[in-house]
Amino acid sequence: MTTNQSFFQSNTAKIIMVGLLTLVLLIPLQYVKSLISERAHRQEGVINEINNQWGSDIYFCGPILKVPYTTYTETKVTDEKTKKVSISRTVHTKYAYFFPEKLNIDSNVETKPLHRNNYETTVFNSEMNLKGNFIQPDFTDAEIAEKDIQWEKATVVIRTNNNLKSIDGAINIKLNNKEYSFEPVYEENSRSLLTSLETKAIKSIDIAKSITEFNMNISYKGSEELSIAPIGKVTQATVSSNWHTPSFGGNFIPGDKKITDKGFTASWNISQLNRPFTQQSFGVLPTVRKYSFGVKFLIPVDEYQQNERATKYGFLVIGLTFLIFFLIQSFSKINIHIFQYTMIGLALIMFYTLLISITEHSSFQLAYIIAGVSVVVMIGLYSISILKGIKFPLFIAISLSALYTFIYVIIQLENYALLVGSIGLFLILGAVMFVSRKIDWNNTHKINS
Repeated sequence: MTTNQSFFQSNTAKIIMVGLLTLVLLIPLQYVKSLISERAHRQEGVINEINNQWGSDIYFCGPILKVPYTTYTETKVTDEKTKKVSISRTVHTKYAYFFPEKLNIDSNVETKPLHRNNYETTVFNSEMNLKGNFIQPDFTDAEIAEKDIQWEKATVVIRTNNNLKSIDGAINIKLNNKEYSFEPVYEENSRSLLTSLETKAIKSIDIAKSITEFNMNISYKGSEELSIAPIGKVTQATVSSNWHTPSFGGNFIPGDKKITDKGFTASWNISQLNRPFTQQSFGVLPTVRKYSFGVKFLIPVDEYQQNERATKYGFLVIGLTFLIFFLIQSFSKINIHIFQYTMIGLALIMFYTLLISITEHSSFQLAYIIAGVSVVVMIGLYSISILKGIKFPLFIAISLSALYTFIYVIIQLENYALLVGSIGLFLILGAVMFVSRKIDWNNTHKINS
């Protein structure tokens, strides 16, 4: 006697249950993604703490010549009794700022990694040498009389990070071979993220009648980024470092650069014509940080980012693995219970927890190999008990290995990740269509009883 299969024994019902299980497994996969985000956030917090203790990103603007001058405000005052009008005169002191005519900067940056627990960041020591000159300050455009210029109170100013502990040692400047030291200036009610350092009055130099040559050195302890403001009428800068993966940022890219496995050298040549501010300013020192240039010292591929990219393919891995088991089940007529599909799906998700936990104690590549081999072996051995043979489990192990290798290649690629991924998925879809073409989806066969 023969009877037709019930709906729940049909291929349609089985594929619906497997599809629903795949969607259910997205829940623990999402928890894994949350775990990676949490660990990445913790890494960011630890790195920020290390960087703040060592020294934050570096910004340098200077040297700048600062010359005070006197202005007057006149107001009319009327006597209520006599009705006479008199003029009240108030004296104010303002400041004029003059940028260098020539500014040559040579910076050598020595980077090194710092570790705390499982986390790593890159810090550096920067030795910066600056040379150049100031021409005679010109107050003509501001229509300020010579008698109102306070030449004897002129100083030199530099602007840098608010975090002064980044500065290593004292800062001195030589003006026409006479040395002056910088001191921090307290700026009341300042909301700026920058701090001014200023010399005492340079009374011994006649800046009004001669070109003033300067030479100064400054040492910084910093992290992540070094940026410099191009305030010279002609600014020439060179940055060299042992860091082999620099990222050049800011408003200007280097005109000449050389990058090797041992480090890099980059040079900039910036004219006054390349930026939208003049060589002098009256009243307020302009903010020029957004026109700065520099280099970032960042680890190019963060391991948590690689883990996050790997989990994005979790749905693909689960779906394709279930599809392989379903096709084998359809051809071999071996019944695979939904519980067994669940165990296989959980093993696939364990790959990502193994990956992130091992990555924190080794490289991403080694962690990927260990996690991948572990999951492939586990599912392969489990398949032997399910499929009662070695042929199909061996095929499953090879297919999983190829899939994990394909995903690893995509993760490592940047410019061609989308192209390679799209071609790979297209080929996988073609293979599935070819293999599944002989499956009896109508379930016309009978079951003998």
